[in-house]
Amino acid sequence: MIDINQFKAVIFDMDGVLIDSEPLWKIGMQRVFDSIGCNLTKKDFQKTVGLRIDEVIEYWYEVSPWEGYSVKEVETQIMSEMVKLIHENGVPLPGVVDTIRFLKEEGIKIGLGTSSFTVLIEAVLNTLNLTEAFDFVHSAEDEASGKPHPAVYLTVAEKLGERPVDCLVIEDSVTGIIAGKAARMAVVAIPEKTHEPNPKIIVADYEFENMNLFLNAIR
Repeated sequence: MIDINQFKAVIFDMDGVLIDSEPLWKIGMQRVFDSIGCNLTKKDFQKTVGLRIDEVIEYWYEVSPWEGYSVKEVETQIMSEMVKLIHENGVPLPGVVDTIRFLKEEGIKIGLGTSSFTVLIEAVLNTLNLTEAFDFVHSAEDEASGKPHPAVYLTVAEKLGERPVDCLVIEDSVTGIIAGKAARMAVVAIPEKTHEPNPKIIVADYEFENMNLFLNAIR
């Protein structure tokens, strides 16, 4: 059981929380990296889960440099591939729509704080029919640092008009959990199923197998 009324706002991560997009990210990135001669595998990409896409590309350029394409050009290609994959395959994860509906009925503010860039936020929310679901939506694209830095969550709390300690974050990755905790927020972990188990997830305040179980706990 969680007394949801002790919180004034719930802030959702997006990838792996609203939509099962992590497999799509791995497909999209592998396609693009293969096309530029950078042979990375889907398993490799687990190392950069939760980071902004520009940080992901810079990381892999340091590990396995390629020639002929700038970081920005690779980013644009991956964004284009991801928008297409989301429109073709995107559905809300089980329990997401019902959880959002319940929180609204309880009068709790709802925010979205994600490492994904705005073009992908728009693709996801349009595809999932959630464009009107959130009181404030924010991308770490607009922050100096992405997760695990808490900036994206602190901005969402500020725009919602709530203190960080009155906010509950829902995350799927250790990187995001650290960001939420660093923002002095309580954090629910719903681990993304394609990730290898990470014992560091224990730093979250609560852990659930899926969103439906979280919903049952707050009802």
